[in-house]
Amino acid sequence: MSANQTTTTSTATPVPAAPTVSLSVTEPAAGEIKKFMTSEEGLPETAGLRVRVVPGGCSGFQYSLNIEEESRQGDFILDDKGVRLFVDMFSAQYLNGVEIDYVQNVMGSSKSTMSRT
Repeated sequence: MSANQTTTTSTATPVPAAPTVSLSVTEPAAGEIKKFMTSEEGLPETAGLRVRVVPGGCSGFQYSLNIEEESRQGDFILDDKGVRLFVDMFSAQYLNGVEIDYVQNVMGSSKSTMSRT
């Protein structure tokens, strides 16, 4: 090699994988969400269910479910059983692997439940 030649080596920097979130809805929950959204007048096609974690509850966090007209920048947008779900980046770390269910008992009362699958 002559004195004027230089050798360079490059090492590829690994690119971190994009974060993902997995969230599912049971058939009963999907049915109730769709029924509720259909009853709301004027909701655009872009509407969905915002699922998030907010401060409160016994463990310091609680779940929040709201119908929103559109997603926000940075949201994960998921679709399960025909239900569009919006999840923000903060909530995604707590909601990964959670299943949303709808339970109705013999007394006629009902509730939404969220549990890890």
